[in-house]
Amino acid sequence: MRGTRYTDLVRGLPATVPFVGPEAQERARGAAFRARLGANESVFGPSPRAVAAMGAAAADAWKYGDPENHDLRAALAAHEGVPAASIVIGEGIDGLLGDLVRLLIGPGDAVVTSDGAYPTFNYHAAGHGGALCKVPYRGDCEDPDALLAKAAETGAKLVYLSNPDNPMGSWHAAGTVEAMLDGLPEGCVLCLDEAYAQFLPGPAPRIAPDDPRVIRFRTFSKAYGMAGARIGYGICAPGLAAAFDKVRNHFGVNRIAQAGALAALADADWLQDVVARVAGARARIGEIAAANGLHALPSAANFVAVDCGRGGDFARAVLAGLIARGVFVRMPAAAPQDRCIRISAGRPADLAALQEALPGALEDAGSGDAGHGDWPRG
Repeated sequence: MRGTRYTDLVRGLPATVPFVGPEAQERARGAAFRARLGANESVFGPSPRAVAAMGAAAADAWKYGDPENHDLRAALAAHEGVPAASIVIGEGIDGLLGDLVRLLIGPGDAVVTSDGAYPTFNYHAAGHGGALCKVPYRGDCEDPDALLAKAAETGAKLVYLSNPDNPMGSWHAAGTVEAMLDGLPEGCVLCLDEAYAQFLPGPAPRIAPDDPRVIRFRTFSKAYGMAGARIGYGICAPGLAAAFDKVRNHFGVNRIAQAGALAALADADWLQDVVARVAGARARIGEIAAANGLHALPSAANFVAVDCGRGGDFARAVLAGLIARGVFVRMPAAAPQDRCIRISAGRPADLAALQEALPGALEDAGSGDAGHGDWPRG
């Protein structure tokens, strides 16, 4: 019997996915997590208005969603102060990243990103044959100058920057991001991932919606609490937005998600309340970290990167100890950021579980690393 005739590109790809979900980890450990603090979801949930709208829309789930996303595009355009022709909607930022890479990247085309940045972007770039060119973080921030230098060196067609950054929570001021555009090579597009934009402590970059050098991605998964609905959007020049129609799944955003996003967008009070609760949770994570001799990095996202004070092996041992105690967290993949664990904002009960589990996880990690001395307690 002959085997399946995969393309040469697919045969050369690793059989991996960007993330192992908490559900898979729960199945492996045979128990549910006490606290789900690893995927940067909003445990505070969607706006009650969004929940009601999605419940009402469920009765019409026999219908396909509007393939033009007309009403939501109009609402987003008004919300963002841009023409509707500059809005593209898709299955979360992840789905939109796949469409963008498909539009711009062919086999061998250079794509620039940071080593350790959001892995789903790399997954899509590699899946379309792009040549990933990575630069290191500078401190715990993505390095705009290094990204631009690498783009010029390689003739890159696409540069990825997340602001605020995942997995570190760091951020650049609006002017720094705006200045990057003039440093891009001719014909290169900046993919600006703003999944956590609602948590920025200052203004977002001011970029004309018809600027062909950039596409900005935002989502309903984080501050709006709708990760499971899979809906996000891009803001870009009308020509690029129209090009998405050539490759996107036109029925990819279901009508329940469309209804929920419309209602969530209209509930500014709920969004403001979530942003405040996230700020409180970040502060509490910092207190728990400090009480255990660890350092919480400044964050403009709905999570905190906590420096465990040693290298990646120690941080991985701490991570394993937390998971064994029923607290789901994740960590950066690349050194030296892998000295940290990444903890999503949680409710008081979630953070109480973290507070209870962390000392034991650190104790276990320290006993398994006796050659490096005791772990820090401050």
